[in-house]
Amino acid sequence: MNIFDFISLFGGLAMFLYGMRLMGNGLKESSSGTLKKALEKVTRTPFTAFLMGVGMTAVIQSSTATIVITAGLVGAGIISLRNSLGIVIGANVGTTVTGQIIRLLDLNTSGTSFLEFFKPSTLAPLALIIGVVAVMNGKIGIPEKAAQIIIGFGILFSGLMKMTDSVGKLTETGIIESLFTMMGDNPVIGYAVGAGIAFVLQSSSATIGILQAFSTSGQMTFSEIYAVLVGIYLGDCVTTAIVCNIGAKPDAKRVGLVNILFNLSETVLILTTVTIAHSLGLLDSIWNMTIRSGGIANTNSIFNLSCAILLLPMLGVYEKISKRLIKDEPSEEEDTHSEKLDALNPVFFSTPAIAFNACYEVLLEMYQLARKNVMRSFELVSSFDPEIMKKVDRDEKMIDLMADRVNNYLIQISAHITAKNHIEIMNHYYSAIGEFEHLGDKATNICEIAESMNKENIKFSAMAMKELNVLRELLTTVLDYTDVTFRKCNVEAARHIEPLEEVVDDMVALLKENHLERLRKGECSVFGGAEFLNLLAEVEHISDVCSNVGLATVARVTPEMKHQIHNYLSDLHSGNDELFNKEYKEAKERYFRLLA
Repeated sequence: MNIFDFISLFGGLAMFLYGMRLMGNGLKESSSGTLKKALEKVTRTPFTAFLMGVGMTAVIQSSTATIVITAGLVGAGIISLRNSLGIVIGANVGTTVTGQIIRLLDLNTSGTSFLEFFKPSTLAPLALIIGVVAVMNGKIGIPEKAAQIIIGFGILFSGLMKMTDSVGKLTETGIIESLFTMMGDNPVIGYAVGAGIAFVLQSSSATIGILQAFSTSGQMTFSEIYAVLVGIYLGDCVTTAIVCNIGAKPDAKRVGLVNILFNLSETVLILTTVTIAHSLGLLDSIWNMTIRSGGIANTNSIFNLSCAILLLPMLGVYEKISKRLIKDEPSEEEDTHSEKLDALNPVFFSTPAIAFNACYEVLLEMYQLARKNVMRSFELVSSFDPEIMKKVDRDEKMIDLMADRVNNYLIQISAHITAKNHIEIMNHYYSAIGEFEHLGDKATNICEIAESMNKENIKFSAMAMKELNVLRELLTTVLDYTDVTFRKCNVEAARHIEPLEEVVDDMVALLKENHLERLRKGECSVFGGAEFLNLLAEVEHISDVCSNVGLATVARVTPEMKHQIHNYLSDLHSGNDELFNKEYKEAKERYFRLLA
């Protein structure tokens, strides 16, 4: 065997690892939208949580991703630590599916042309042809993510076949025989090799796939590989625990620790059982029997499934141990919004739907806080209360904090997304950050006007207060529609905002005229008049914010409108839209009647 054979071997390994990564990423991105809802509903008992872990990992082909996502959701308070532990054990079983797929290497197709389609030598090029055609010609009906999964599958098996060809040449040198004989004589070495490779590759599935590729040499036996398999379990879970600990809350860290505890228990259970069974002669029939890809896949599945069944009742013990080893953080003043901010976790970058949902929850909270402050600001104008002013200041600081956190999180997400719909969501949320922060600022400005009036002992006339109350009622309706628009991405609600915003502008113009008339008649002070005009300007800005939120939603839901918003607005305000004209007329008659 020469240097070129080694290049071929490691080139096949690189293709295998890249194909697995490409296929896994595609599966995670295409299925992540339902993960959060499924986890919330199906984790109420240990058994259902276990099944959820098995199914979820089988779909996304990564136990690490499943456990890290689970840890993130635990840290965000979406699911409890106790309900998450079944998922951890299920993830260790679900990851065995990859090995069962790779066992197609063993498929015997002699005399059966139909089975030829399922051989890797047929599936790999067929998958690559379908995937590449789908990417180059989007008209054939295969989504981009599905094409990515298919191409990943093809590259994975192409790399696997390249490795097996190189292993055949490596077998002639006697290196493989010597290596696995040494591991058979000393299980500790096999255990360390499995743990080390899994830790470096950060994937138990990939490590077992490599082991299956080497099994084509025909020189591996059960006695030589069982300890390697057990070592792989531990090596992979250490990496997972490290990721779970990055910037996490105690319960999220405990999820990673429980994964280590389970795999340590699995190690002890398997090694003890195999040692005792071998000493009693129960494994003599398979101990020195040649084991191939299918045998490794079956051994891996049996080890994980049997240990999961035996150790599932131990979840309560694992939880207690994790709480003893990882202490709760020192108690501080509870922040009612901390859980939503904690959900902005980097572990969700590989599943953009969950990451964007975390942003959505924070943005929705920002809007609610800003809206509440708008309502409080009108209360302060009517009757100033320092305690309400403190609440406004407190919530305004939280709005600013949320804006910074979501903005930074979106910047980080941008490096992990390529799908067009994800980019549109990100742009929509960037727009919402600025608008909701602006809404909070306008509320604060009105509060400052109220504070200034209180210090100067300025009061608005009874007529001015009546007009402000009508304006407040109109503004509340606009804010209600804005809430529904963003909360549900509802275009119909968005279309109600624009005619009402036009009525706000008309009412502000009328109130300015009325106020100037009162000033001329001496019914209002000059200082009071100035503050009244400032307040009207802030109200007008608030309605503009609502209009912008509505237009951004229309642009997101109907992308063809994205670059035609100016024309869309011009058509509405020039009287070319009958529905707009009707709603504008009805709203103007309704609210202007209240001014009489």
